[in-house]
Amino acid sequence: MTPELIARYDQRVPRYTSYPTAPHFKPDVTAGTYASWLAELAPDRPLSLYLHVPFCAELCLYCGCNTAVTRSYKAVAAYVACLEHEIDLVASHLPGRMAVSHVHWGGGTPTILSPDDLRRISRRLALAFSIRPEAEIAVEIDPRTITPEHVEALAASGLNRASLGVQDFDPKVQETIGRVQTFEQTARVASWLRDAGVNGLNLDLMYGLPHQSIESVNHSVDLALKLDPDRIALFGYAHVPWMKRHQALLPETSLPDSVARVEQREAATEAFIRAGYVQIGLDHFAKPDDPMAVRQKDGRLHRNFQGYTTDEATALIGFGTSAIGSLPQGYIQNAPTTVAYREAILKDRLPVVRGVTLSQDDRLRRAIIERLMCDFSVDLDEIASSFGAGIGGFAPEITTIDALARDGLVVRHGLTLTIPDEGRALVRNVCAVFDRYLESGAERHSRAL
Repeated sequence: MTPELIARYDQRVPRYTSYPTAPHFKPDVTAGTYASWLAELAPDRPLSLYLHVPFCAELCLYCGCNTAVTRSYKAVAAYVACLEHEIDLVASHLPGRMAVSHVHWGGGTPTILSPDDLRRISRRLALAFSIRPEAEIAVEIDPRTITPEHVEALAASGLNRASLGVQDFDPKVQETIGRVQTFEQTARVASWLRDAGVNGLNLDLMYGLPHQSIESVNHSVDLALKLDPDRIALFGYAHVPWMKRHQALLPETSLPDSVARVEQREAATEAFIRAGYVQIGLDHFAKPDDPMAVRQKDGRLHRNFQGYTTDEATALIGFGTSAIGSLPQGYIQNAPTTVAYREAILKDRLPVVRGVTLSQDDRLRRAIIERLMCDFSVDLDEIASSFGAGIGGFAPEITTIDALARDGLVVRHGLTLTIPDEGRALVRNVCAVFDRYLESGAERHSRAL
């Protein structure tokens, strides 16, 4: 990719884990709306569950998540009680005790919960829902703070996939971003998990951090490969200090520019592919026999708020502060602060504060964007026909696509669009062509590269 193309297309565009994206959610979707949507769910279709834990032991300066540092377990314990109550509230609005095919613990740091509280929430989920024996149960882990007791509690609750946060193994980078974590710590936790029978191991890495170089990124990749993970996520650091004020503490002069970021991403990608991993979508890698690689090959990969997923559930229920849910009717989001979330729960009220009801046009555009993000190809006519729509309304988009095609970002054959390998890094720019909301709220998104 030339510096000229990088300069032209390194714009602020969404990551497209939903469409419409969260900046366009509105307060006219209320707790009452959510309650009616829950009641309308098909009782024979499985659910996916997401639990957000908005606490960390310390603040990582690169972090863009909704989380807060807590030094006392009192606040965490109070939050656990609210999660239990919300689980019961949601279950009371469902048409019955519904099956669950996926459970994902995210944060923050989910393992800031004590082993007993992890068991407690798992038991409450098992009472409220029918968790399928083959369900994927996943958790995000900070290897610096988890203990063998946490691993034992999670494994006993059915955990079968864990994502270890790493970001980078270089000591200078770690010290700058406020996350000092040795390779030995990470390897030890990976060993605990495998010894406990948790065989799905993911690693999270980043590029574009202060003081990173191609050499340091390659070194982190080499160490990561020694852990033999099944999946690897390679995220670009999103520098948005106007939204996440703690990021202003990072030395901006040490951040790599767009060209350097692209070089770091390409170097890591080449290393993972040489090691036998399959590139999954924009920023994931998996072993060839991993379910994610198989789903991508079959055209059945999906994308939700956790990124790329094998989850087939048509409804995702989010629990906790700021959690987002996706239902057939639309999206909902819980109160963004723990104070407001707790206040709603203590009043026996679903803590929803905003969302969006999907129109038929939203669903059509969402389907186009998801296929581009997952398959790097889409037949516009086929998708439009599946929605009972014509393609004539996309004439302005086709004109823009043709302009991108001249720069090599996309290839168009009739109404079939394909992203070439050299254009993968800019797939979000192609998706943005179909985003009718993007003109407002662009400042809340990270750069494409």
